[in-house]
Amino acid sequence: MTFPRSGIIAAIAVLILDQASKLWLLRVFDIAHRGAVEVTSFFDLVLAWNVGISFGWFQSDSPLAQTALMIVKAVAVIVLAIWMARSRTLIATVALGLIIGGAIGNAIDRFVYGAVVDFALFHVQLGGHTYNWYVFNLADVAIVAGVAALLYDSFLGVPAAKAP
Repeated sequence: MTFPRSGIIAAIAVLILDQASKLWLLRVFDIAHRGAVEVTSFFDLVLAWNVGISFGWFQSDSPLAQTALMIVKAVAVIVLAIWMARSRTLIATVALGLIIGGAIGNAIDRFVYGAVVDFALFHVQLGGHTYNWYVFNLADVAIVAGVAALLYDSFLGVPAAKAP
């Protein structure tokens, strides 16, 4: 069974793509000096520093709060890695790898910059009002995709073995 390898590959791929996209946007594209860049009528590149957790909840840039978030994230990654090592389906293993890679990518940001680098903004204009989605990054996409795949696997995947 090569499932754990698939999860590790997924985690590494997400980590590389996430960090490469952030480095490119920060160092090459210089998004900090460009400001918001319209890519399409519904998608912009913007720079947002997220010192909170998902969707900007629990915003705090205090060292104690940042350390607490890093500890929680480290524990979560360890628990997810154990789950991945014990996974019985390919989809769950890859899903867990996506979540782990995304979590590590955002943790690297928090360690290096003191906040997570977010840059993707979807929006829509209806009736003269602009409605924005949360600003996010590729690590966030991987985490959401991983959670969705885990939900799919839990409802439609291989049924659990029945106890004797």
